[in-house]
Amino acid sequence: MTSPEEIDLSPNGSRPAAGSAPAKGDVVLEVRDLDVSFPSDDGPVRAVRGVNYALRRGEVLGIVGESGSGKSVTSMAVMRLLPNSAKVSGEVLFDGRDLLTLSEAEMTRVRGSRVAMIFQDPMTSLNPVYSVGAQIAEAVRAHHDVSKAAAMDRAVELLDKVRIPNAAERAHSFPHELSGGMRQRVVIAIAMANDPDVIIADEPTTALDVTVQAQIMEALSAAQDVTGAAMVLITHDLGVIAGQADRVMVMYAGKLVEAGTAEDIFYTPRMPYTLGLLGSLPRMDRPSERLTPIPGSPPSVVNMPPGCPFGPRCPKHAGICDETEPELRPTTSSEHLAACHFADSLAGAEAGDVFDTEVADPDALAALAKESQ
Repeated sequence: MTSPEEIDLSPNGSRPAAGSAPAKGDVVLEVRDLDVSFPSDDGPVRAVRGVNYALRRGEVLGIVGESGSGKSVTSMAVMRLLPNSAKVSGEVLFDGRDLLTLSEAEMTRVRGSRVAMIFQDPMTSLNPVYSVGAQIAEAVRAHHDVSKAAAMDRAVELLDKVRIPNAAERAHSFPHELSGGMRQRVVIAIAMANDPDVIIADEPTTALDVTVQAQIMEALSAAQDVTGAAMVLITHDLGVIAGQADRVMVMYAGKLVEAGTAEDIFYTPRMPYTLGLLGSLPRMDRPSERLTPIPGSPPSVVNMPPGCPFGPRCPKHAGICDETEPELRPTTSSEHLAACHFADSLAGAEAGDVFDTEVADPDALAALAKESQ
């Protein structure tokens, strides 16, 4: 019988038997018609509305949008970490199984081992009374029958891989003794601990300065290289995923409003909201160009009226926008989708071309701002 110390804890040691893990490029995680709502005194809060996506092995999928767009709720639904009051429907298919139908015991075996999550606030993700090495070792021992010494050796190895200096010494540090960037690297190390197939990174660079953000993105890239995992990278900042994501999905008011390759989204956007996000992003190649802000605020997702949720903030706003919510449909290719009645007319447009004009319905914008207060 194999002793705990002889169990392979190398980066590929925790993989399932040959043939059970998908090959690079195969779909490893598929979300179908995901809906999430929460009860409230004013009616159901529809935080996620009919989200669909497929994540291929080895790729990075970026999900972007303002606060309240449903990005984090989507990932929490995938991980089954929402409160019991949440009403979740649809399918989350992983390794041929619908995660939404698994028992809690079955989901516990998947969570952290096959699908890992990096939360946006490392200080609340880490236990303040245990050393960071002990917490990484605990993640290892939760899914492997190994000794404490072997698990701690693995913890030191992981800290070194995420480029924490003096890893053996730092493994005995407590969270409060580390900087915010180093704490986030510890959380990344925990996500790497069991060589998962999917890593979901939820706003991993929040509240960090630009230099540390770059270091965290390097650590995430290292985590993906070591584990071979597919990654879902959630952020409100398109600049964070520039050069990182293979494909990008833009969310607004709980729905996908544009999806495509990174090149599609950054160079040929077809949805005014995406143009607005790009226009509010500083560009090194145009240092003197003024930023183009999006007017107004996101709508309430309680008892949403018919029509396009972005309509009151959109310079392209027309009568049809109040009547029918646009479907997510192909533009120039089957992979580049946009939910806008005027997607075809936006070919080649830039944020300044669209948002330099006045919002079509200032009364609707004023009502939206009042509703959001």
